[in-house]
Order: sequence, then C-alpha cells, then structure tokens
Amino acid sequence: MTASTAAPLTAPRVLSLIPPMTQLNTPYPSTAYLTGFLRSRGVDARQDDLALRLVLELFSPAGLDALRDKLRAMPPKKRSATLTQFDAEFDRYRATVTPTLAFLQGRDPTLAHRITSRMLLPEGPRFASLDVYYDPDGGDPLAWAFGALGVQDKARHLATLYLNDLADVLREAADERFEFVRYAESLAMAQPSFEPLARALAAPPTLVDETLQRLTLDTLARHAPQVVLLSVPFPGSVYAAFRIAQTIKAANPSIVTVLGGGFVNTELRELTEPRVFDHFDFITLDDGERPLLALLEHLAGKRGKSRLVRTYLREEGQVRYLNLAEPDIPFAEVGTPTWDGLPLDGYLSILDMLNPMHRLWSDGRWNKLTVAHGCYWKKCSFCDVSLDYIGRYDTASAELLVDRIEAVVAETGQTGFHFVDEAAPPKMLKALADELARRGRTISWWGNIRFEKSFTPELCRQLADSGCIAISGGLEVASDRLLKLMQKGVSVDQVARVTKGFSDAGILVHAYLMYGFPTQTVQDTVDALEYVRQLFDAGCIQSGFFHRFVCTVHSPVGQKPEDFGVRLKPLPPISFAKNDVGFIDPTGVDHDALGVALNKALYNYMHGIGLDQDVRSWFDMKVPKTRVPRNFISRALGY
Repeated sequence: MTASTAAPLTAPRVLSLIPPMTQLNTPYPSTAYLTGFLRSRGVDARQDDLALRLVLELFSPAGLDALRDKLRAMPPKKRSATLTQFDAEFDRYRATVTPTLAFLQGRDPTLAHRITSRMLLPEGPRFASLDVYYDPDGGDPLAWAFGALGVQDKARHLATLYLNDLADVLREAADERFEFVRYAESLAMAQPSFEPLARALAAPPTLVDETLQRLTLDTLARHAPQVVLLSVPFPGSVYAAFRIAQTIKAANPSIVTVLGGGFVNTELRELTEPRVFDHFDFITLDDGERPLLALLEHLAGKRGKSRLVRTYLREEGQVRYLNLAEPDIPFAEVGTPTWDGLPLDGYLSILDMLNPMHRLWSDGRWNKLTVAHGCYWKKCSFCDVSLDYIGRYDTASAELLVDRIEAVVAETGQTGFHFVDEAAPPKMLKALADELARRGRTISWWGNIRFEKSFTPELCRQLADSGCIAISGGLEVASDRLLKLMQKGVSVDQVARVTKGFSDAGILVHAYLMYGFPTQTVQDTVDALEYVRQLFDAGCIQSGFFHRFVCTVHSPVGQKPEDFGVRLKPLPPISFAKNDVGFIDPTGVDHDALGVALNKALYNYMHGIGLDQDVRSWFDMKVPKTRVPRNFISRALGY
C-alpha cells in the first residue's frame, strides 16, 4: 500500500532526519526550522541527526574493530601504506579514539596537553602536512600558529589530522565513496539518470551502509514515526538519504517517507523517474512549510490528493506533480527553530585549516538562523535567482528576530549564531544591532553579505559592537569588467573600502572568489589574483576560496547564454537531476590549469606567505604580467 492510498493518519508523528553527510560541528538547520514550525502548528514533530550518529558509531572502538576486519580481509599486496600503518598501530587507535572524540566534543579539554605532546596519538600520513611548518631550529613547527599557550587549538588541529587519517582508512578498506561532507556525491550531482544511484542502492551494503541501517532502525524504534522527512541540502547527502528510506520501507512500508531540501529544490525540478518512489512516497519542492501542511492534511484525510502543494508522487507507475496555488508561510510566521532532540553535546569541533576565519565553518557549534528569506539583490548572473529560496525576498521585524535569538539561547545555552542568508540585508543587520543593544543582549555572530557601500565604517563598528566577529561576501572574479557582466553591483575599489571597514572594526573577512566565468581571459585571471594579493596585503581580507564557475540551468547565464558570449552544450535526456550545464567559451582558456595556481597562491596568502611575490610565480605556465598597478588597493583606501 502506497502513502497515497493508505488509510488516513490521525495526528501523525513526524520525524525529520539529517542524513549523512552534512557537517560535523553543528546540525544542518533545515530540520530545526521544520520541527519548530510543525510544533507551532500542533504537530508531534521530532528530529535526529543520523550524519553525526553515523560518524560517532564508525569511529568508536567497535567501529574500528569492524574496520580492521574489513582491512584484514584484503590481500596484503592491495594494502596501501595508510592501511598498513593503521593495522600496525591498531591498538593505539582503538585506545585513543573515544577520548579523542570526547576532546573534540568539548567533553575532556584537559586531554589537550597529552595530544600536543605528540606522544599520545598515532600519526598517519595526514600528519605529513605538518612538515610544511618545519622549524629548522628544532622547535615546535606549529608555534607560529598557536604560540606557547594555544594548547586547545593546537590539540584540536592534531586531533583533526588523526580523524582524517581514520577517514582515509575507512575509505580505502570499507567504502571508497566515504567523505565527511561529499559522501557519494557523484551519484547524485547533476546526474541526468537515476541508474547509477539505483545500482549503488541495489549493491551489497558496505560497512557504512550496514552501520547506517542499524542506526536507522534504532531511530525508528525510539520515535515510532508515521511520517519521516529527509532533508538533503547537498548532493553528498542524497545517497545516504535513499539508503535510510530503503531501510525504512523494508522495515515498515506503512511509514510515509518524504524527500525535500536544497538538492531537491535545485536539481529535481524536472523529475520523471518512477523508481525514485520505490523509496519515497512524496517529494516536495522549495520551502517545506506549506507543502508539508497540505501533505499532513492529506494523510489525515482532510485534503484531497489533487490539492497537494509543490509535491511529486507516483501514480499508476508515472511521476505526477501536483501544485495547488496557495501562498507560502510568511517569514515572520515560520516560527522559531528548535534543536530539541538533536545531540547538541555530541558535535565535533574540527580544526583542519589554521586560518582564523576559515576555521569558523568547521569549528564550534553555531546556532544557524536566517535574517531574511531570499536575497534582496537577486541579480547576480551566476546565481540561481529564478529559484524560490533566492528569488522570493521576505523579512521579519528586528524585534521578532531577537525574540527568536533569545528563545534559541534559552534552549541551547549557547550564544553563537551563524546567519545563513544568501546575503543578509544591511538595513536588517543595522536594525538587529539596534535591537540587541536596546535589550543588552550579548551574542557572537557571523554571516554572508554583499560588499556594498551601505556598509560604512560606522555601521561596521556598530555590527562589531552587536557581536559580529566575521563576515563573508562575494568578490568573485575581482575584475570590474566581469563584475559588471555578472551584475554584481560592486567594484573592486568599493570592495576594498568595505572590507577594510570591517577589518578595522575587528571583524574577520572571507572573500568568495571565482574563476572560469564566461569570456574570462588569462589576463583577467592574473589581474584578479593581483587584486586579491593586494587585498590580503592591505589587511582588507583574511580568508578566501576560489570556486570554479559552473553554469546552472536556473541562472541568467544558463537561461540567456548569448548575453554572456557563450553557447551551451546540449544536455542528455534527463529523468533525474538537472542543474549543471556545460558551455563553449570562445576564449578557449584552460581554467582548470589556472585554478591550480590560484588555489596555491590563496592558500599561502591565508597563511601570510608570498604576499611580496610577483603573482606570475604561482603559475606553472607562462602568463602575462598583471596590468593592475601595485598600489591600486592602497589608492582605493586613500593611502
């Protein structure tokens, strides 16, 4: 019996799950928002994080025992140096894995002294990265980063290397697709056919699959749900979500399974593959609040199937999309997210990069909130501005936002917030700062913005006083010609002034950077790197990341490629995921080769290295001299 023909469910209990893998240091916020909203509407809603629980189970003494069994079943000649080292040091790994994870969870901080002694943890290949910090005088190679007293952070970095070593062993011995974030990503990302995912789901389960199956059954036993919601924000959480649904359907076919989340909203908008519904009864698009209310009413026999909202289902062997036009829930009425039910004391603070800004994404448990729904700018030509989560801009009052902040602090006991907006509007941030000051509320927060001129030095100082510790924003190609083509609405010299205002206020700045945009030449790329070098050298930015431009079907470039001087490559027949689309750029630049140099330079800049070098030194091929004056940024700053 499928969900669409099942007997009505009276007041169904709803369980929202975070599937592997998202992140280890804090829960992905989608289930917190949905659970808070559903409870505000009287629904018995619960949640759990199977991503975290999976990692804690795999990296436990019992998990390592199972991993060693897999390793020893391999022919010796197929074992790499990583596996050989793990097997030789197994007893040390088994004895230290529980206390090390407890340290990363913040449960046992005094262990830092033993970890930093370099005598406690076995050191596999990942520790070779420390050689780059070699001290020729025989001193501590990490002293430059942590000093004499930075024991906790240094220990966290060493423990992270230890954990990455174990992940490498797991990948080689038990499941080649395993990653802490991008788990089995290739099976779902822009995958036109469901066939690769179907084959993987039909294959014998790996050690990771078996562990996830046990955890799923345990979770069902604890919560006894009638409806299970699986939120998949990224392609790297799709495979595990399907494995969870597969387990649920095998254990109890009457449980209604529902798929949603950022991946679905972006890539499954033209879904026609019926086999998806062997695992999921319903799939919803865009914000989940309105579709879920309609679906729960349908399951309770209070709404006909034809009145579902933005929902896929299978009917008579065919995929059907139903969308009764009903207004979305206003942002002011979605309620306060709740983390009740999530293992807040179990998350791992990971320190894999020593840059003080870059670490925020993996270190610390941040309460994730949005200041507004959507993007107030929604013009950038590389962005999926046609999709609801960006295109529909909606706000709430500063008073309501601080009410939500206070409720979250009261529930979690933690005052750190990550505002996960596409671009937090400056007017709302100022109003938020005013309201926090009026109430005398002390928090720490960071988030994403546009580097626009509204962020004056005065506003930057006010935001710092309100608790802002860091911001990120898009500089993208660092070229005025291409920024104009992107409709970014900023210029390089404006970005310099805005970022310097934040830095001078004591706020860390991260720049999102891009290469390979349509018509970007080698000269453009070299010039962009020179701008970036000068921004680091002037103290405007402290961190950055170069992304390879990818054309998507929902962006202005994908919808009107002729406006950007490129031609799209034809897509194959699509029945599953559709997002990325290849294009032909008449410049013919090898952007992948340039990207190696860009990322190498940026990594060094983030560590304060090479800022006085000619940018051409980072490239393995001959590139032109930059056209950017060496004092461009200092002139923009009025020096």
